[in-house]
Amino acid sequence: MVMSVANIRVVNETDAAAICAIYNPYVRDTVISFEQAPVSETEMAARIREYTASFPWLVATVNDKVVAYAYASRWRTRAAYDYVLESTVYVDRDYIGRGIAKPLYRALLAELKARGVRAVIGCIALPNAASVALHESCGFVKVGHFPQVGRKFERWVDVGFWQATLFPE
Repeated sequence: MVMSVANIRVVNETDAAAICAIYNPYVRDTVISFEQAPVSETEMAARIREYTASFPWLVATVNDKVVAYAYASRWRTRAAYDYVLESTVYVDRDYIGRGIAKPLYRALLAELKARGVRAVIGCIALPNAASVALHESCGFVKVGHFPQVGRKFERWVDVGFWQATLFPE
């Protein structure tokens, strides 16, 4: 494994094409994302605008190339959940295993804690040992498992939920 030194910064709308290049192979080829069709650059730029209006979105770069991203979004719409967010992280397949995901994810969690977020939920299509390991290395614990609730590529997929509590009582 070759370790890469990544810089972490806030996303820009101009990162949309690079983010699509990271994300769309997961959409096309895996059940990691339940999205059914690749996302256009225009749609990704709109998502960046929408999410960053309220929540953090970070990218990791190596030699100025975006190689990973992580962001937070609303978990549920009722006001009782205002201090709980869902997190998302994706790494360019060529950079998996290079030590980029963990510092990026930890930076996102630090930003969320600074904003007063109490808990963060990670939703993982199962099986996905790498994502489970990443979440658990960042302090998440498994809190739920829903068998066969997602359907993609003509098969049923389990979904697990991991939670990081940033302000335990």
